[in-house]
Amino acid sequence: MPTILGQNQYGKAENRVVRITRDGDTHHIKDLNVSVALSGDMDDVHYSGSNANVLPTDTTKNTVFAFAKEHGIESAEQFGIHLARHFVTSQEPIKVARIRIEEYGWERIATSDGNSKFIGADEVKHSFVRKGQETRTTQITFDGERWEIISGLKDLTVMNSTNSEFWGYVKDKYTTLKEAYDRILATDVSARWRYNWTSDDERMPNWEKSYEQARKHMLQAFAETYSLSLQQTLYQMGSRIINNRSEIDEIRFSLPNNHHFLVDLEPFGLKNDTAEGAVYFAADRPYGLIEATVLRDGVEPKIPVDMTNL
Repeated sequence: MPTILGQNQYGKAENRVVRITRDGDTHHIKDLNVSVALSGDMDDVHYSGSNANVLPTDTTKNTVFAFAKEHGIESAEQFGIHLARHFVTSQEPIKVARIRIEEYGWERIATSDGNSKFIGADEVKHSFVRKGQETRTTQITFDGERWEIISGLKDLTVMNSTNSEFWGYVKDKYTTLKEAYDRILATDVSARWRYNWTSDDERMPNWEKSYEQARKHMLQAFAETYSLSLQQTLYQMGSRIINNRSEIDEIRFSLPNNHHFLVDLEPFGLKNDTAEGAVYFAADRPYGLIEATVLRDGVEPKIPVDMTNL
């Protein structure tokens, strides 16, 4: 049977870029993992092996590092926009550029007064410790006219040690779970939100502020929701972001339910009562997996349901 070429793309994946900006004795760090995917008029290279339209992946790698120096890294989103625009506008065969970026956070190390004086400085502003809370993400797609920016985070571990219940659920002959009226609610948040900025003619969001505020509203909603289900908490987290950030139209969550089970201590003559403070067994698997999209009313969903490769 004859065959034809379907969707295709190529590029350089996982370019690790660390950019240090010096403001006198105060240094700032941006730590990114940048993946470039390009698509366009690439039939010939697949059919005949002709590289006439192929920009080498090594060139895309060099461009990432050169742009980090030439343009700096104001934000992951802005850096990705610079790259996507460059590849589409500078190479005629390239019609669409997709830039995926993970950003790893760092925070300053607070040093002792004695150590600061020892090294001859009033305050150390160039030492950092890697944040272990979450990884920031963004995906920038540009087709020469329209932009799509999907940002978010992953591996943000959160816990409520109370104000969570789970009862009134369907029971059948396979149900053994006991109803809970005071339980731990814990999850590793993976969230992607889509900006409604799509054109250079529109006012561009403040990417850094938007991320910080979206994260803040997400965490506040998690903490302030008396939860009868993780689904309820998810919806409140998404609604809080949509209602407070006009630049965001859609957000999709993937939330594993990190189960904590009360340990049976009765064989040792010990009560394990949540009201008194309890001991739990933290089970890493299997886990419930709760996923949903929260949308601004009237908006069509565009974030993929399966975020495995997003």
